[in-house]
Amino acid sequence: MYHHLLVPLDGSTLATELVRQAVLLAKSLGASITFFHAQEDYGSTSVAALERVMWPSLYNDRVAGDARAVLAKAAVVAREAGVDHDSLTVTSDRPYEAILQAAESRGCDLIVIASHGRRGLRGLVMGSQTQNVLEQSNLPVLVLAVESNVPEWEKIEALAILRDEHRSLAAVAHGLELLAREARAQGQPPRFDLLRAIVHYIRVFPESQHHPKEDAYLFRKLRERTSEFNDALEELERQHREGHELVDELERSIERYEADPKGSYQQFADAVARFVAAQEGHMRLETRVILPAAFQHLTSEDWSEIGRAFAENGDPRFSADTDEEFRQLFIRILNLVPENSAANPLQGRVEKNPA
Repeated sequence: MYHHLLVPLDGSTLATELVRQAVLLAKSLGASITFFHAQEDYGSTSVAALERVMWPSLYNDRVAGDARAVLAKAAVVAREAGVDHDSLTVTSDRPYEAILQAAESRGCDLIVIASHGRRGLRGLVMGSQTQNVLEQSNLPVLVLAVESNVPEWEKIEALAILRDEHRSLAAVAHGLELLAREARAQGQPPRFDLLRAIVHYIRVFPESQHHPKEDAYLFRKLRERTSEFNDALEELERQHREGHELVDELERSIERYEADPKGSYQQFADAVARFVAAQEGHMRLETRVILPAAFQHLTSEDWSEIGRAFAENGDPRFSADTDEEFRQLFIRILNLVPENSAANPLQGRVEKNPA
């Protein structure tokens, strides 16, 4: 049977569902996963030369790309499932060739790929990168159907957006937890600009954007269809309200830590632990109870409304420009974490007994 899966990801909504299915498969097989992302060579483009001189910070962000963000979110799913995993990024303008080379170099025995990618065509025409992998691979290739011709695609697409936002928060929270652990091990604090960026992301994205949309759309719709889960919904809404206090506490702890790095580490570590534990419990309740209940009870019309709210910001309180700002902030946070740091969320082996 298969022991090591290569799972290529492109950062699209389709990749969110691909990760879920691939992790379930790996868990059932007792296999490990290498999550893979092929990133374009932005530095070799004509516009990059100008940006390098005129806007170096923008150039650095473009060159770094979103690979670490894409892979960190996949690592969240594998980590929660207890699946051994790692990540690999290469720079390539021929993704299918990079996929085949990665599978060989990592000793993979199965490639698990989506039927369509970011550039794929809807309908029955298979994405060109997937088709090329199928035609040229010497390894078995499992193609997972995660496109709009799948039955109940409205549900799957809306759930993929919800899960993707959960994974973004979980990746940032996990990075924060590992930064605190690394600071204790090394006896010196992490970069405070990185800590402040993390808190800003948490405050303005999940606290001001994601949670209000859950209350206004997902939770409201589920209450309209059934009263069976009202207790769980009330608990989640209570946790949403208390989340503001935990973020305030975390921000204050960072301020004290910066003012007194030696004497205030423990209160910072305690604040991080409380925040991370609360987020893990909150997302566990949503993932294991509310999302399956919503999948069962909500109608296609309900899912279309929820999908529009999260993907297109159908409520005037939420703007598409703000969503893009949060996405870029998330990517920048992960790119700020040193690549060789233990706090890098891509350091993806399952921790059997974390300290």
